[in-house]
Amino acid sequence: MEATEIILGIVMLLQISIGVLVNVFFLLFYSHMVSISHRTSSSDLILLHLTLANTLILLTSGIPQTMSVWGQRKFLNIFSCKILIYLYRVARGIALCTTCLLSVFQAISISPSTSWWAGVKAKLPKFILISCLLFWPFNMLIYVSIPMYITGPQNSSSVRIPLDLNYCSTVSSGVFGDIVIAVVLSLRDLFFVGVMSVANGCMVFVLHQHHRHVQYLHGSSHSPRKMPEVRAAKRVIVLVMLYILIFVMHSIMLSILLNNKENYPLLVNSHMVLSFTFSAISPFLMIHSDQRMRKFWKNKSVSSTDPS
Repeated sequence: MEATEIILGIVMLLQISIGVLVNVFFLLFYSHMVSISHRTSSSDLILLHLTLANTLILLTSGIPQTMSVWGQRKFLNIFSCKILIYLYRVARGIALCTTCLLSVFQAISISPSTSWWAGVKAKLPKFILISCLLFWPFNMLIYVSIPMYITGPQNSSSVRIPLDLNYCSTVSSGVFGDIVIAVVLSLRDLFFVGVMSVANGCMVFVLHQHHRHVQYLHGSSHSPRKMPEVRAAKRVIVLVMLYILIFVMHSIMLSILLNNKENYPLLVNSHMVLSFTFSAISPFLMIHSDQRMRKFWKNKSVSSTDPS
């Protein structure tokens, strides 16, 4: 192995191991929050669903890719490849939809309380659970044909391989089929990314207006930093901006790989690292911005240092 591959392997190993542990912890934490709450928090339910998708992404993409970087190539058969890639694609689609739902929910939550918005805010929590449930069949149907074009490791000289992942490969479905799949997936991605971008812009505008309003209230104890809805909105804005940034970089890199005739292992591995970077990093943003999480860790640290 070359030095760059060793460094990449170490980075991926740390990223996956820490990311899986933190996401599993978040699954337990938000499951506990939802179960003990007399009135289920809509944001907790969305974050629980997003954490579930992130965990599935790391397990189905991060672990196999890390193994392949460390020299393991043929540890999956064709059937396992089809199932693994299909689950990864579905989980990635669900993460996209859930991040969009989170941004829309938060944008509506902090919107001005006019008569029309008040009605929307009252009805919105009723659609959170059903939206999360519908994301699964929606993405499963979109990717239903993907297993047909997934196979095990192949010799690039024997078959055209649009994307070789070392442990699995994709084969071409023909020019027309490739175009149809690319158009359908691009339209879905652009729609959800566009919606979350608009929602993010609305949150930035509302927070800016709120900050200007608070500046005129001299002596007010309700500073923007202390208000829960403001903290939650800032958390969602950072999450969405991170997702959009990684999405753009991932899309550019994928287009380069698909349009190059030669295979570049380092570029493929870097592309795959981007595919689960959001899933590994996003929990740390939640820990930093969630006061309940800070109190949890503070209580744990106090209890651990208590000699009694």
